[in-house]
Amino acid sequence: MPLSEFSYGSGTQTAYKHSLHSLPMGEDYGKKSVRTFFDLRHTGVPENVRLKCPPLLLFSLQRISKNRVFSFLVGLIMTFFIMASYMLVSDKKGLLFILSHYQMRSVNVGTGNGSTEAFAESTVLDMKGLVELINSKQEYPPRKVPEEEDVIETDPHLFSVIPRHFLPGIKSPCWYEEYPAEPNSDPYGSNPFFIRLRNFKNLRERLKTNFRQHLLHRDGKRLRLRCLPYFYIIGQPKCGTTDLFHRLLLHPDIRYNGIKEPHWWTRKRFGYKHNKDGSEEKYRVEDYLDLFDLTAQKIQEGLSGNSSGDRRELQSITGDGSASTMWDNQFWSIVDRDRQEAEPRFLVQDFIHTLDPTARIIVILRDPAERLYSDYLYFRSTNKSAKAFHQSVVKSVQLFQSCLSEKSLRSCAYDGSLYLAMPVRLHLGLYVVFLLDWLTVFHREQILVLQLEDYAANVKVTIKKVFDFLNLGPFPEQVETALTQLPTCNTRRTADKNLGPMLPATKDLLREFYQPFNQKLAGVLNDNAFLWSHT
Repeated sequence: MPLSEFSYGSGTQTAYKHSLHSLPMGEDYGKKSVRTFFDLRHTGVPENVRLKCPPLLLFSLQRISKNRVFSFLVGLIMTFFIMASYMLVSDKKGLLFILSHYQMRSVNVGTGNGSTEAFAESTVLDMKGLVELINSKQEYPPRKVPEEEDVIETDPHLFSVIPRHFLPGIKSPCWYEEYPAEPNSDPYGSNPFFIRLRNFKNLRERLKTNFRQHLLHRDGKRLRLRCLPYFYIIGQPKCGTTDLFHRLLLHPDIRYNGIKEPHWWTRKRFGYKHNKDGSEEKYRVEDYLDLFDLTAQKIQEGLSGNSSGDRRELQSITGDGSASTMWDNQFWSIVDRDRQEAEPRFLVQDFIHTLDPTARIIVILRDPAERLYSDYLYFRSTNKSAKAFHQSVVKSVQLFQSCLSEKSLRSCAYDGSLYLAMPVRLHLGLYVVFLLDWLTVFHREQILVLQLEDYAANVKVTIKKVFDFLNLGPFPEQVETALTQLPTCNTRRTADKNLGPMLPATKDLLREFYQPFNQKLAGVLNDNAFLWSHT
């Protein structure tokens, strides 16, 4: 799932660090909430440490009062403690001597061969207390879905461009709009998708060449066919969304839009510092719709009777495979910042559902512990190791616990400043929190939830399940053969494979953290496979 906007470095996501400029940065969140535990037993310093003074210092002490000697020694000891604790918590960019709310217990780190050793720096977590806290906040009322008119009022231009009703007799959500531009103008000349992405050069030329012949002339007007995606693969990252998306394209009724992950609903429509000069650039809804013109042109051929066959083009569909769509609502903290609410009022699904209540939603998930490690290896560019991953996990769990001790579970799942502060994207594994929010606007039968483990074990069976879900006809025999012969997309890089698996202690820690969320997910889906107890 290539997200060029993201790169892990010192615990923040570069694109968001620049775009969420109105949010508190990660270090500010850490100063406010991180609880550290200082204990000489974990520093390599003996508990009965004695401070020995050099001879000149002892000579000077004999000439001053005992009170001053005592004050001097206390100050010297405090200086030692401060210096030691700065070294211990240097990555926090702050100094806090605040104990956790819970009785802390040490987390030992296992090496690859199963033996255990203590980190040079102490990592302590009270997982039992954290799990109890999570369980106490798991049961909460469903989110209040905003009124439709409030959704429309939030982005009136979006709803002025896309109508509320689509053309009958066409499988995709399509409509006609007037094209008032000059006949020889370039319809894609100002589209940042086509300008910024190199692989769009050939596609742009192809679309531009065929554009005129696909216009419909009626009542002295030139009309172009516009289409939205028929389906959305909404998540999650590093769960096989890229491989799934490209195998679906083998079906003759599914058209490629030139880009798997436009990330328009979650990011690009809000604008962010994208250009080299640091300027902000918003992608208009018209720019997003241009991505689906290949499908629109094929459907127009069927409507015009210009193609051979049995008008199968009317069944053509396309999809948006942005794996950020399920969980990423960080930009709403900017859009809605005046209200300063703990939870976002509007979510991406509110807009998709208001525009197309019949949209088909596909989710593919994997063991959240394995997903997080794969995510770390893929997006972090330097200084990767199993030990560094463990340290990042511990820090992220500590931050999440600090948030959860003060806020609701949904608040922490959507907290933009917490997201920036965590070295790894721990919260993306809270699948059930995001899924329940999608179920507040879409019916259960409109959402297909898959498992990467099942997909990897039997690609053909899973793909057929998706084809059935999308109401696609039987696929040709050559497509069935190609499904198993197509190389796997977006696999782990060789250098990352050489780093080996995560440490056993990290896996145990993550399994314990995610267990209550997995249990609730299995209950919602009525499928114990989502406990991931077998992996």
